[in-house]
Amino acid sequence: MDIPLLRDTVVIFGLSVLVIFLFHRLRAPTILGFLLTGVLAGPDGLGLIQATEQVMMMAEIGVILLLFTVGIEVSLKDLIQLKKYVLVGGSLQVLLTILAVYALASSWGLSMGPAIFMGFLISLSSTAIVLRIIQKKSQFDSFYGRTTLGVLIFQDVIIVPMMLIAPLLPGSTGTLQESPMLVAAKAATIVILVLLGAKYVVPRFLYQVAKTRDRETFLLSVITICFAVAYLTSYAGLSLGLGAFLAGLIISESEYNHQAFGNVLPLRDAFTSFFFVSVGMLVDLNFLLDRPGYILIMAAAVMVLKSLVAEAAITMLGLPLRISILVGLALSQIGEFSFVLSRVGMDNGLISAENYQLFLDVAVITMAATSVVMSAAPGFAERITRLPLPGRLQGDGRAAILPVREKTWADHLLIVGYGINGQNLARASRASGIEYLILDSDPDIVISNRAKGEPIRYGDATQEVILLRANVKEARVLVIAISDPSATRRITTLARSLAPDLYIIARTRYLKEVGLLQDIGADLVIPEEFETSLQIFARVLERFLVSPEEIEEQVSQIRADSYHLLRSGSFKPACTADLSAERGLVRSFSIDQGSPLAGLVSSALPLPQGVMLLAVQREKQTFAALDEQIISPGDILILEFSTSSEAMLQKLFPFASS
Repeated sequence: MDIPLLRDTVVIFGLSVLVIFLFHRLRAPTILGFLLTGVLAGPDGLGLIQATEQVMMMAEIGVILLLFTVGIEVSLKDLIQLKKYVLVGGSLQVLLTILAVYALASSWGLSMGPAIFMGFLISLSSTAIVLRIIQKKSQFDSFYGRTTLGVLIFQDVIIVPMMLIAPLLPGSTGTLQESPMLVAAKAATIVILVLLGAKYVVPRFLYQVAKTRDRETFLLSVITICFAVAYLTSYAGLSLGLGAFLAGLIISESEYNHQAFGNVLPLRDAFTSFFFVSVGMLVDLNFLLDRPGYILIMAAAVMVLKSLVAEAAITMLGLPLRISILVGLALSQIGEFSFVLSRVGMDNGLISAENYQLFLDVAVITMAATSVVMSAAPGFAERITRLPLPGRLQGDGRAAILPVREKTWADHLLIVGYGINGQNLARASRASGIEYLILDSDPDIVISNRAKGEPIRYGDATQEVILLRANVKEARVLVIAISDPSATRRITTLARSLAPDLYIIARTRYLKEVGLLQDIGADLVIPEEFETSLQIFARVLERFLVSPEEIEEQVSQIRADSYHLLRSGSFKPACTADLSAERGLVRSFSIDQGSPLAGLVSSALPLPQGVMLLAVQREKQTFAALDEQIISPGDILILEFSTSSEAMLQKLFPFASS
């Protein structure tokens, strides 16, 4: 049975792998590879994709998951701190862009309604592409990243009024389908529900889910929250992407944000590839090849115009010129929500078929150029700021400092697992002044110990993103103190690949794991099975009166050889004490009530010929044979004797031999 969507999925992924591999070798941005895949496989390319509508639906899922992960990385507190840049910066950027495009479009002969609508389309930037690039470069904590995010959030919200206003523009053939007041009421209700959910509902719900320690249940719960909130915002007339972002904000306020991000990340990467491919499919190659120069000039003009307008808007906020340039270049493309808005314009007669196709080709080209432009932006901004500009434009950079959301970890001890071993290690590190961070996947342990002031996070360290969020690349030592052998192996392999110079200590229950863990990257492996054996071994040597120095030397030799001596079953003693048969037999005997030796002095015991008293043990103390001790019931005599004396000792200690 032929399933078009499945066939198209194979085509998209297979062709994407080939194209992206080529782009990787050329060191070109992967987003360009996805866009090229869409162009090649689309209806105007090789025509390999037939289930176009289904692919577009999967692309929507990609946008939802992308904005969901962005929301997880941003907290409500941070967003409130950036309200000036969301409201003022975003509104200035959109309004100035609309005015500039309207003026240019009017001069080219477009009437008022279509000219304003064209301003609507060009004023929106690509949230999916820009945030994906910022995310990959780990720039969300920079002021530039947060300011860009603030403007993009405003754009995602303002698209709703644009869609409501479009049918009312001069020249429109449509009518308003829903009352603006009703849409506003729905939107306000959704925001209130989101705030309440973030504070009271979701943390308690995820706590119960996390207690199950079931990864699939946790993932499904997180995905359900994401799509449920996205659906609610869509029902209220807002965009799905905005709903997904709000869902991410809800989870960002809980203990489980890092784990949720790590679980959703593979799904996001898979589905966002559909989005970028679907954008490439929109390109009409025939239209592009008929007038390539004109379309490229239009695309360049749009990017220059948007950059200049955005830079002006950000500069009006009093920010340094460097930040303004970075934000302006990041917002220079046309966004994916403009495609949604353009269909509204087509339905209402605000954009002709030819202009619609011109808009699509220009939009895709600007999207394709975004990664290159954003990569070149820091160098370009640096060169501009070296020019002799007014001091106000230069700025001193202090406005670009954000409040630190969380401690930046570096040169620290990273502890995975907070059981007995982890607790002891943390206690010793704290006493020694060593900075440490703990990861544990038990929500009860995390919550209770965080309340005590421990630097502990909820997260499964087998996931790359969890280790990266713990800044494993900057850690000095990683200690894996969990009892799951397979998880220990995965963490060791992953940590070594992320941080080649990291010193990794792994705990394992079984000696057979030592060699394997060392092969995959552990510097030191401590097997509990033979640490217990070493403790027993040391106690045995103590009972045989071996000196503490010699015992430590023997144990150290075994550890230094990574327990090979014990694993091999034979070894040469490192201690000088002679425990061989040449010394005779050594055994301990208890003094019972009624023993003829009770009450006698240890140095004058009437022992049979060939029997030598080595020591007397009384409770936890050991006395040498020459010490004058009165033998009492309960004492233990450690005697050395030959085999010929054994029968006489059995008569002296008929029930006491141990």
